[in-house]
Amino acid sequence: MANERSAETPSPRPAGQAQAQPQIKWDDSNMTSSYANVCNVASTREEVVLLFGINQAWHSAQKEIPVQLTDRIILSPMAAKRLSALLANILREYEARFGALPG
Repeated sequence: MANERSAETPSPRPAGQAQAQPQIKWDDSNMTSSYANVCNVASTREEVVLLFGINQAWHSAQKEIPVQLTDRIILSPMAAKRLSALLANILREYEARFGALPG
């Protein structure tokens, strides 16, 4: 059974103002989860590409570190900017609760 999450719809606005935003329903019925301990980013004028993978190195003295890339997420620059703001907010909240993360 899919879990559906609904964003609260803002209260109706008085007549003459713009209409309320539509309600968003999150459908996670086809969602999969992946683990990544490595991330890289590339971009062009039209898109931002996030590459996620897993560092397979067990010893720090290795000359080559194998990273198995598992997922590629392609975003528009606008979606990437929203993601950046969301990540900054969640990390600020995390550090307020648990202390500063090393830079």
